This record gives sequence, structure tokens and C-alpha cells, in this order.
Amino acid sequence: MFNYFKYSIFTSIIGIALAYYWGEVHIGGAGIKMVLIALFLSILEITLSFDNAIVNAMRLEKMTDLWRHRFLTWGILIAVFGMRLVFPILIVSVFSQKNMLDVFEMAMTNITQYSEYLHEAHVPLVTFGGIFLLLIFLAYFFDSKKEVFWIKPIEKMCSVVGHLDAIEIIIALFAVLGVQHFVPAEQKIPVIFSGIGAVLTFLLI
Repeated sequence: MFNYFKYSIFTSIIGIALAYYWGEVHIGGAGIKMVLIALFLSILEITLSFDNAIVNAMRLEKMTDLWRHRFLTWGILIAVFGMRLVFPILIVSVFSQKNMLDVFEMAMTNITQYSEYLHEAHVPLVTFGGIFLLLIFLAYFFDSKKEVFWIKPIEKMCSVVGHLDAIEIIIALFAVLGVQHFVPAEQKIPVIFSGIGAVLTFLLI
């Protein structure tokens, strides 16, 4: 069992040690606090990702060795470093009009300012995530080739509607138009672009 998790354990120890170092050096004697935060976030991430791990295992079972390797390397890099680290910094970079290196430095040294920029990006950010998840939801329910039904009366009807081309895209775009009516005037354009960006990302994937 240890052979399967030795690299994960080693990486976790390094991460916790870095959290302690960062808290002691850059925040002034907050090493233990940073360690507790890192441990709490690790537990939270494991809890929230447990269902993903089950789904991934089911997918991996049907893949060739080559695609398993790609899934476990590229997929993990994109999911962990791309979406957890690069994507938030990219969003703040766009809204603060600073380059990504400056934003990364801000995130490491000036949490208050970074949080303010991230808060400004909150509405378009959650719009992007919400529309993307809505599309995944709709793609499942409107799948005309689906054979397994959890809520049979509703899913059967949705499967029939699923024969219409791009029905989930149409619904998602109407959702974007609906959402932008409920945000302040200065947020309307960013919300629309974020929603369309989510649709394009979904189609690309």
C-alpha cells in the first residue's frame, strides 16, 4: 500500500514544511497557523474530490495504458496546478491589468490586495463555473443515447428533447442572458463574456 502513496506522502510533507516556513518567515511566527490551514485545506480537498476519484477510476479502467498515463499526468497537472493556481492568478491578472508574475508575487506577499482583486472578479468567475457545470448537468440529462436512468420520468422526457441539436447550449446561453439582468451595470459585460467563455470551453473539451 505504501508504494502507491509514497510520492503523495512525500509531497504532502514537503508542502506542510513549506507552509510552516512561509508562516514563520513572511507572516512572522505564524508557522503553526499555516500548517493547520494547509492540513484543513488538504482534508477538505480530499473530501470534495473523493467522488471524482471514483469516477476517474471507472474511466481509467477502460483506457489503454498510454491514455491512463496521459490522464494521470496531464489531467492532474491541469486540475491541480492549472485550475487551483494558474486560473485564479490569470483572472486577477485580467481584472487588475497586471502581469501574472506580479499577481503571483501579490498573492504570496500581499494577501489583502490579492483578495480585493479576487473579490472584484467574483461575479464573472462564478458565472464561468456555474455555466460550465450547468452544461455538464444538461449534457447528462439530455443525452438521447443514455440507458441508465436515476429519475426515470424526468430523464426519459429529457432524453427525447435531447434529440434536438445543441439544446443544452441554447439553454445555457439563455441562462447567461438571464443572469446578466441581476448584476450591476458594470458587471453585465464581464458576466456575458464569462458565460460565453464557459460555453466555448465546454465545446472545446
